[in-house]
Amino acid sequence: MPGRRLAILVALAGLLSAAFVLAPPQLRATGSGDRYPDEQALGTSVRGTFVEYWSSGDREFTPALAGVVDYWFRFHMLKAAIAALLVIVFAALGIQLWKSFVRARGFGAGSGLALGASGVTVTLLGLFSVVLVVANIQGAAAPFASLLPMLTADPADGTVTATLDQVRQGLGAPHTDTSPALQVMIDDFAWYHVAMAVLAGAVALACTALSLTLWRAFARTEPSNTRTRRVLACLGTFKAVVAAGLIVVVIANTTTAADPAPALAALFDGSW
Repeated sequence: MPGRRLAILVALAGLLSAAFVLAPPQLRATGSGDRYPDEQALGTSVRGTFVEYWSSGDREFTPALAGVVDYWFRFHMLKAAIAALLVIVFAALGIQLWKSFVRARGFGAGSGLALGASGVTVTLLGLFSVVLVVANIQGAAAPFASLLPMLTADPADGTVTATLDQVRQGLGAPHTDTSPALQVMIDDFAWYHVAMAVLAGAVALACTALSLTLWRAFARTEPSNTRTRRVLACLGTFKAVVAAGLIVVVIANTTTAADPAPALAALFDGSW
C-alpha cells in the first residue's frame, strides 16, 4: 500500500475519532450559552424542564423543554455526521489493507500477519462506526425519547420523584386515562423503536447485498488463488452474520414499537 495514502487515511481516522468524542459536547443550543457544560448539567436541565412540562398538562412541549430537545437533536445529528465520515474512511482503509494482504505473498509471514490483523481491526472499527451512525440517527429521530433515561439516571429531588411516580401510575392505568404528556412520551418512545427497526433493516439489507457480492466474487476466483478466496469467504460470512444479528434487532424493536407502554414502564422501573 502506498505509504502516503495509508498515512492520510490513518490520520483522518484519528482526527474524526477525536472529533466524535470532543466536538459534540461543545455544541450549544441557540441562546443557551453555557447551559449544558457537561452531561450532569444536561441531566439536571432535562429533569427540571420535564417536571414543568408534565405539570402543564399539554401535549406541546414547554419552551424550556423544547430547547433541550432541540439541543439533543442537533447533538445527535453532529455525531451521526462524524460517524458517517468515519465509516467512509474505515471502508477505504479496510479495502486497501485487504488488497495489500492478498498481494503480500512475496513478503514474510510477519508482514502478512500484520496486514491481516490490521484488516480485521479496521473492519471491526468500520462496523462499530456503522453502529454509531445508526444509534445517533435514532437519537435524532426521537430526541425526546432518547432523553427519557436521564430522568432516572441520578438521585432526584422530591419534585422529580413525585412526578416520576405519577408517570409510573399513568403507565399502569387503562389506556383511556392516559394524560396528554404521557401519550406524547409513549408515541415518541414507539417512534424511537420504529426508527431503529427501519435503520437496522436498511443496514441488514446492505450487509446481505455485500455478502452476496463477496460470495459471487469468491465463486469467480480461481481455486489456486487461495488467499483471495479465503479473504472473500471470511468477509462474506462476516457480513451474513451481521445481517442475521440485525434481523433480530429489527424484530425486537418492531415488537416494542407495536406495544411501547410496557417497555417504557420498564425504563422507569429501572429494568429496561
